[in-house]
Amino acid sequence: MPDILIRNAQTVLTMDDRRRELRGVDIRVSDGQIAALGKGLEVGQAEVIDARGLVVTPGLVNTHHHLYQTLTRAVPGGQDALLFGWLQTLYPIWARFGPQEMFVSAQVGLVELALSGCTLSADHLYLYPNGARLEDTIDAAREVGLRFHPTRGAMSIGESDGGLPPDALVEREADILEDMIRVIDAFHDPSHGAMLRVGVAPCSPFSVSRDLMRDAAQLARDKGVMMHTHLAENAEDIAYSQARFGCRPGQYAQDLGWVGADVWHAHCVQLDRAETELFARTGTGVAHCPCSNCRLGSGIAPVRAMRDAGVPVGLGVDGSASNDMGNMMAEARQAMLLQRVAHGATAMSAREALEIATRGGAQVLGRDDCGQIAVGKRADLALWDVSGVETAGSWDPAALLMAGPQKVCHLFVEGRQIVRDGQVLTVDLPKLVERQNRLAARLAEEV
Repeated sequence: MPDILIRNAQTVLTMDDRRRELRGVDIRVSDGQIAALGKGLEVGQAEVIDARGLVVTPGLVNTHHHLYQTLTRAVPGGQDALLFGWLQTLYPIWARFGPQEMFVSAQVGLVELALSGCTLSADHLYLYPNGARLEDTIDAAREVGLRFHPTRGAMSIGESDGGLPPDALVEREADILEDMIRVIDAFHDPSHGAMLRVGVAPCSPFSVSRDLMRDAAQLARDKGVMMHTHLAENAEDIAYSQARFGCRPGQYAQDLGWVGADVWHAHCVQLDRAETELFARTGTGVAHCPCSNCRLGSGIAPVRAMRDAGVPVGLGVDGSASNDMGNMMAEARQAMLLQRVAHGATAMSAREALEIATRGGAQVLGRDDCGQIAVGKRADLALWDVSGVETAGSWDPAALLMAGPQKVCHLFVEGRQIVRDGQVLTVDLPKLVERQNRLAARLAEEV
């Protein structure tokens, strides 16, 4: 692959250790990483990208998604429900999915993320109906070209045993653990610059047993992979934990080994002060999903308190059945606005929210090779055109979340261009959208 020279960028928001903002500089990309950063770099044999009028950021990092849900946006009956009621509406629809639905929905979701500037996405796939497997999403990510961190999720307690999901969507715990081992051995790459890493992710305290949570944690640590689950998402979640386990979710997680730098939890809307201090002390990460939390009426996560305490926080779009879209720039703006609603106009700046969406997410996923623009880091770069109508009249084009585009101009992952001039290069998007809509229509006809 030839070198790439991104030339004369208007502003580069590096998110490096000094949080430098550089103007009129070049970025040289070589062998998938950032090789040089400065003014007037030699062109040589490099392909030149003219970055005049563009702001460059690290690629955004999505720490929580359910890509399969992209096929079930705005489903009637779930549009105005709280978490548990929303799940109970959608479970029967998801039970009819198979490998094709998983693959196509994942591709659509990943393309949508790419167009919003995302270069690295986690995914939490916790149901496997009709022969679906984790590699359905892995194959989708390889074709789209995003860096990917799928997690082998699971549900093992169905309605007949007091859980929330229907019995048809749960698996035997021995089978779950066996398949976790299979996908880790087959796909996980622990190396620096890896395009694919795999984690383990029992769905939630209300859909798996204590034994599975504990066994999954032990397996993950034996294999050296990260662990992920939902935690403390809303008041129903807290009430379930207290009634079922006699403790709050943070205590439940700690008792079962689910705290530490190799763990990140989704949502954590209802964390109290003691749980926040526990997460800070242990380096446990949080995937903050503000749009989904608003849509489901779950509340405002205490992100300001988490950040001040030292909890690693990244952003997640969550599934498109509860968010409706997968736009990381919209997610970052929403995170900023919600903290201001809760704590005042100085609670979170546009730059801090963007940092959470880049460097913060990379930290949560254990990726010290991503999330920054610095020599030696991976060449995951988002270039934003600030010459358009969204930014017209802005006194600070680098404050992208205040007045800036929510669609990327150019996107590079591992030095490979995925988006050029706002168009995805790696898949035929009109055909993909047509295929997705056809699958959705068929599902809707069967309701």
